[in-house]
Amino acid sequence: MNTATPDLGRVSRLPLPAGDPDADDNLDSALLEARQYLQFYDWGKAIKGEYLGYGAEGIIYIFLFGISPGRPDVPQWIWVVVGDVPPAYLPGDDLKTPYEALDGYIGAMEEWVEAARQGKSVADLIPVNVPANPANAEMLDRRLKFLDEKVLPDLRE
Repeated sequence: MNTATPDLGRVSRLPLPAGDPDADDNLDSALLEARQYLQFYDWGKAIKGEYLGYGAEGIIYIFLFGISPGRPDVPQWIWVVVGDVPPAYLPGDDLKTPYEALDGYIGAMEEWVEAARQGKSVADLIPVNVPANPANAEMLDRRLKFLDEKVLPDLRE
């Protein structure tokens, strides 16, 4: 089991204190969505800690969860991305910061976009909750370009 820890200096422990500038009206619902997404999978026994890596109101939220793994091959840290994009999880043992998590998310989703554009199988790629067709690929591609150009630079170390 890998016990590597992400850089907790680059995230904010949840719940945020009252008046925290990182809080927004959608944060609670985004956190609930991320929790439910993570709890859908049976490889995590329990959530031990919750952190906000980044939030852009209504666009994207990056959360870091400390979990009790249900299997030895599952990391103790999991990033979850939710918002106006397909939700996804990424292992926290390889991705140390919100920047690395979002960069990994964008890269994995771009692989899905290319496969969907070409009519190839997406079975072994990151799961996306829409049919893999050119129209959905184009919609997702536009969102990924926005994230890559407007959000990712804000997270650069």
